[in-house]
Amino acid sequence: MNFLEEKILIDGVIKPGNILKVDSFLNHQIDIDIIRQIAYEFKRRFKGTEVNKVLTIEASGIAIATLLGDLYDVPVVFAKKSETANSTDDKYVAEAYSFTHKKLNNVFISRPYLHATDKVLIVDDFLADGQAAHALIDLVHQAGAEVAGIGIAIEKGQQIGGKLLREEGYHLESIAIVESMDWEKQTIRFREQDGADLTQARISAE
Repeated sequence: MNFLEEKILIDGVIKPGNILKVDSFLNHQIDIDIIRQIAYEFKRRFKGTEVNKVLTIEASGIAIATLLGDLYDVPVVFAKKSETANSTDDKYVAEAYSFTHKKLNNVFISRPYLHATDKVLIVDDFLADGQAAHALIDLVHQAGAEVAGIGIAIEKGQQIGGKLLREEGYHLESIAIVESMDWEKQTIRFREQDGADLTQARISAE
């Protein structure tokens, strides 16, 4: 069991509907030590991969992307979900459905921040159906750039996103893959990264 799986078991909460809440350390309050470990683990897993830009989508992936960008010493770009007064018309735009918020968003990146020469490492906190990841891939491709890899902190293995991305040939690395959750029993099963049997453990009491 790796550091992120252990953290999920200690501080994660399974809610009705098999929703995993990790906002005490990942996507509301941020545990810097965990984010730092996630960044170092991505750097290890993508060893030998040329990366000159890190890309995420606002907002929860930004902390991971920032520390990873620091390790690579490359710029970090995040796709925006909402227009502002200083938004430019000169941008790449893609559609992304948010599984969490049940909402379709137009996400965009201003063209000056993504170039055909970029080798882009995409990172995010969660992967469910893959909508956000595919939107980011779309933005990269619109710029003529290359997707160097995709790093995910927590993948919901029971949903289709990871399977689709792997079948499409992308180098996808997920630090924790949740295969199933049981709210009533408060148990969670993680997929072993080497393809071995699943491991099951009980979430700590709140």
